[in-house]
Amino acid sequence: MISEMFSYGFIQRAFLGGMLVSLCAALLGVSLVLKRYSMIGDGLSHVSFGALSIAIACGFAPLQFAIPVVIIAAFLLLRLAENGKMRSDAAIAMVSASALAIGVIVTSLTSGLSTDIYSYMFGSILAMSKNDVLVSVVLSVIVIVMFLFCYHKVFAVTFDENFSKATGVKVGMYNTLISVLTAVAVVIGIKMMGAMLISSLIIFPALTSMRIFKSFLSVTICSAILAVVNFTIGLVCSYAFSIPAGASVVVVNLGMFIVFSLVAGLRKR
Repeated sequence: MISEMFSYGFIQRAFLGGMLVSLCAALLGVSLVLKRYSMIGDGLSHVSFGALSIAIACGFAPLQFAIPVVIIAAFLLLRLAENGKMRSDAAIAMVSASALAIGVIVTSLTSGLSTDIYSYMFGSILAMSKNDVLVSVVLSVIVIVMFLFCYHKVFAVTFDENFSKATGVKVGMYNTLISVLTAVAVVIGIKMMGAMLISSLIIFPALTSMRIFKSFLSVTICSAILAVVNFTIGLVCSYAFSIPAGASVVVVNLGMFIVFSLVAGLRKR
């Protein structure tokens, strides 16, 4: 079954692109979860859905239109959280609901719930193109290089921004970099996972790893491994049982979270 599965070109593209996006989302998710900013993935996914709806309605190239819009939204959320005028969770909820509402209105006024819109909402294994895979490769290289060369600064910014500023670390630059990379990962991953499920790639691996591991390095490594393993299992289950790939990956992540929680509970006893 495995050999038959990977004989299809769209499966190969989905596997490579989805695995790389999952890896990037997991690495970025560790910092976002620890900074209690994990729901930014959910907010940006709704912004992405709104942007994609407008792009499809106007005949624009969906990804080329959505990426800059979502990056701008990431900047906006970051600024709202930093200036203290609005709590980060409230800012995410406001932007998320507004973007989703705009997307729904645009969809209802134009073509209705077409196949393209449906695939962006809930994901489609057929949606990954060669360009998406290429962007995924570039994104994964950038994220991995960032973690290798900026690990200590990302660690410092994650746990204590005030101390990092005092020691000369450009906190704003690193926060902006993480937000921009998260925005790009969300837009690329939304075609595979769907706007309703993409945030799971950011949240689940980090939360699962934290059930057992406590240090930043061990959580980051475990999250990266879990992201790749869970996505692979989810994709195989999707093919074997003819179920949506995005939902399959999320359920596998949930199962792994339960297993790690049970192991953590047994260790405490």
